[in-house]
Amino acid sequence: MQYPAKAGRISISIYNPHIRGPVDYMNRDIEYRINTEISVTQFLQLLEQSTLADRRPVDDLACLEGMLENSNLTVSAWAGNELVGIARSVTDFHYACYLSDLAVASSHQQRGIGKALQKLTQQQLGPKCKLILIAAPAANTYYQNIGFEHNERCWILDRDSRIIE
Repeated sequence: MQYPAKAGRISISIYNPHIRGPVDYMNRDIEYRINTEISVTQFLQLLEQSTLADRRPVDDLACLEGMLENSNLTVSAWAGNELVGIARSVTDFHYACYLSDLAVASSHQQRGIGKALQKLTQQQLGPKCKLILIAAPAANTYYQNIGFEHNERCWILDRDSRIIE
């Protein structure tokens, strides 16, 4: 079987049972796109509109461009022509998928978009492929609450660090 699904668009309505009463946003569709082209400017604006800009190289456009170009699975959320969410991953589609960036614009948070991005990412993966991520400090409980298992065995080697001889 070939993964992922071909680039395309998926329109779904977001339902969040925790929001009671009429909410204009709930009456609009968010369009989800798989592996659609995203400009560096759109990506940068989304990072700045979310909490992710604090932990990403937003001052290095070439790096951001490389991040986009070398991801092999990107699921994005759009409100009209505005990029409001992204799940950017690197994966082999069969064993492991590293979800590098999960960002939702602060104006669109708490509406189920992040969860929908993760579900759509997982749907593109093979039946044995696990989803792996490093949580932002404030998001640890979020991931546990949606079914992720905490793993203490993650190790990071920053670029300016070297393997010890």
